[in-house]
Amino acid sequence: MKKSHPIRRAVLAGAATVSGIVLLLSLKPASDPASAQGAAAPRQSAAQESPQGGSAQQSSSGAGTVTGDVAQTQYGPVQVRITVRGGKVTRSEVVQIPSGGRSTEVSNSSVPRLNQEAVAAGSADIDAVSGATYTSAGYKKSLQSALDKAKAQGSGASGSAGSTGAAGSTGSSGASAAPQAPATQARTVTGSVAQTQYGAVQVRVSVSGGKITKAEAVQAPKGGLSDQKTAMAVPKLNQEAVAAGSADIDAVSGATYTSTGYKQSLQSALDKAGG
Repeated sequence: MKKSHPIRRAVLAGAATVSGIVLLLSLKPASDPASAQGAAAPRQSAAQESPQGGSAQQSSSGAGTVTGDVAQTQYGPVQVRITVRGGKVTRSEVVQIPSGGRSTEVSNSSVPRLNQEAVAAGSADIDAVSGATYTSAGYKKSLQSALDKAKAQGSGASGSAGSTGAAGSTGSSGASAAPQAPATQARTVTGSVAQTQYGAVQVRVSVSGGKITKAEAVQAPKGGLSDQKTAMAVPKLNQEAVAAGSADIDAVSGATYTSTGYKQSLQSALDKAGG
């Protein structure tokens, strides 16, 4: 058959057409699944990123909150709660405060000022608010208790950090870190009972680092006029004991016998504590 024969040309043209159609059909399906998978992949990664971003925001650390012991006053209990961040008092507030009648008025006027002074001073060394002597004394006592607790918690954390650092540095630093832990822990010691003309007086002190951090009367004369003298004298004696760090404190005017018994029992407590 000749090359230019009409039938040959028709057969070749038909074969070329069929080959072209088969080639097109074999190429078209391969592109669709790939494009579908490529579009689905970004949706999965976006869905996975959302919860991860949320958990990162929730992991931020908050400030520590510590509540002091209840301080009993002539007009009712006072209890203070503080927030400490980075070793500083960032907030101070009352949990309990005298209320009812005149007490509510006195508390409303004094507490905001006491809160501000506590944050500004960063300690319980704050001035009493005029006209709210008992509330101020109770506030300072409970505030000191909260600060002591916060200090104890903070020293425990630093102690563990120190031992970790020692392991990575030298053995001598690790040895010096160990004895510091018990020194920062407060001890509470109760003195002997001192008998006075109007009744028994007994003092309890908290000692931390060789210093008196808290003093309180466990027993004091009571009944009739003794109640008034005790309520007047004991808060002052407690403050003086902490400030002086010893039993060398002045007697409260009008409460000589109570003051004398307080000093005797205080000295007994300090002797027991080794101070």
